[in-house]
Amino acid sequence: MKSQEAKGRGLFLSIAGGVALLGLVASPAALGQSKTSDPEGVAPQETIRFVKGRILIQPRAGLSDKELDKLLKPHGGRRSQHLKDINVHVVELPRMAYEVVVAKSFKGHPHIKFAELDEVVELDATTNDPYVTAWHIPKVSAPAAWDWSTGTNVTVAVIDSGVDGTHPDLIARMVPGWNFYDGNTNTADVKGHGTAVAGVVAGTGNNGIGVAGISWNTRIMPLRVSDTTGYSSFSKVAEAITWAANKGARVATISISNVSTSSSVLSAAQYMRSKGGVVVVSGGNTGAYKDTLASPYVTAVSSTDSSDAISSFSSFGPSIDMAAPGSSIRTTNRGGDYGLWQGTSFAAPIVAGTYALMISANPTLAPSTLDNALFTSALDLGTTGYDQSFGHGRVHAAAAVTKAKTTVQSDTQAPGVSITSPSASSTVRGLVSVGVTATDNVGVTKVSLYAGSTLIATDTAAPFAFSWDTSSLTDGPQTLKATAYDAAGNVTSASISVTVGNDTTAPTVSISNPTTGAKVSGSVGITVGATDNKQVSKISLLIDGKEVAVSYGTSLSYTWSVPSNKKRNSTSTSNITARAYDAANNMGSNSVTVYK
Repeated sequence: MKSQEAKGRGLFLSIAGGVALLGLVASPAALGQSKTSDPEGVAPQETIRFVKGRILIQPRAGLSDKELDKLLKPHGGRRSQHLKDINVHVVELPRMAYEVVVAKSFKGHPHIKFAELDEVVELDATTNDPYVTAWHIPKVSAPAAWDWSTGTNVTVAVIDSGVDGTHPDLIARMVPGWNFYDGNTNTADVKGHGTAVAGVVAGTGNNGIGVAGISWNTRIMPLRVSDTTGYSSFSKVAEAITWAANKGARVATISISNVSTSSSVLSAAQYMRSKGGVVVVSGGNTGAYKDTLASPYVTAVSSTDSSDAISSFSSFGPSIDMAAPGSSIRTTNRGGDYGLWQGTSFAAPIVAGTYALMISANPTLAPSTLDNALFTSALDLGTTGYDQSFGHGRVHAAAAVTKAKTTVQSDTQAPGVSITSPSASSTVRGLVSVGVTATDNVGVTKVSLYAGSTLIATDTAAPFAFSWDTSSLTDGPQTLKATAYDAAGNVTSASISVTVGNDTTAPTVSISNPTTGAKVSGSVGITVGATDNKQVSKISLLIDGKEVAVSYGTSLSYTWSVPSNKKRNSTSTSNITARAYDAANNMGSNSVTVYK
């Protein structure tokens, strides 16, 4: 939101009963700030605001809290909250810590997937005015879509400033939600923004009053994440997405700036997709190019006006997937009234409502199939095909629902999976980083990693990465197996063999007979002994580089028939080498040279 009233204000963070509270203070001192600039000079320099004394960190699946605490200790970091569904930890730092420096210090760490600032983000809206005709409804052909579907039996989570559930056009649509700001069930709207978004999605139709939402029979789940001025944080948004997914929402609409730049939020969006849901986000109101990269886990929406032109305030760039009306949208106001709102905040819920219509028409469709139906049915505007202003085109609700209705979801193709690290037959020790690649024609929902028959961990977010603690395992061969699942229940596994070798001490080897410099002929007994701090697993005997005997114990005896020296009155030498191995594949050796 381009909010004038929010300038010069800051946020502070306190923890009460494990619930993060964001409150207004007189100055921005409690807000961290960091200058960023576009290296190509396309976008203006901007200040990133973040919650002071906090970072968000996602370790690899399987890394224990004890090991994570070891990594945090040099920075004075303390885990305060765990978003278990996406394995993201909220980490509190000492008062004098440099959050940017701490977060960057974990970049590339073999046991950390990402660490990021808990950025402060705001609602993507402009101001509201007295209500006018809802032009956007016929523009996207919603009435024709209603012949097929009105959104029955679908729940859309509105992640925002709360919703006025007593509004006459919303009261029938409400289901229980949660207030992530205060940590309670009071989801009343503290800003007015969430109520306006909810009305665009699902204002009740056929009730003779006010407005009709795009999906006017859909249920609304209100999830409050902002303070009274419209500010929130990455951690609150990510927590709300996972909560919605676990409570059965099939769609989440988020009209909050820059959330798709957060690894935590995108991990939460992946989690929701693994449960069959989709996440829609507003594309931004900068009126300029944004270099945010596209993500397959969220649908980002730009805004159009009544002439199907890009709204003057709408951001554009590679992250945009779709366009939808966002200029002068008539919708519900907090307090029971109606008004005119604009911003990509109100384009996003039009797309969210269209998803709800599609799901209601065909509940079996996977998220990737829904995406394809939505994108390929859109009205192509601007440059032919995809472009960075309109994405795949302006949403066409009737065409999207028709395509969803006639699509048969049949997925019999199992995912492809491989273990990329460590390499097969390698020796590993201590805490091991395990990388897995998994792909699917529809989508991988999770990957589980096993050592033998023991489950190490399960990862639900790509890139799939694990930490395997081998310190308590017996040295020796181990089979690592990665199992990938898709939403249809298709399963594929891939395995490699490695050797656990936490023992780095090599065995000691002795050759007691013959001794170095001895002259040998005829039949000679060779005696070898070996000791190890743990256990000798194998002894190999070589004569002149050729292996002649093997023993699986601590001693070896071998009778050597010494070749005769064909040159009269001359001598030659032979080298006798004994090599001993332990279970960790450490090798010790000893050699003697004899004369023949």
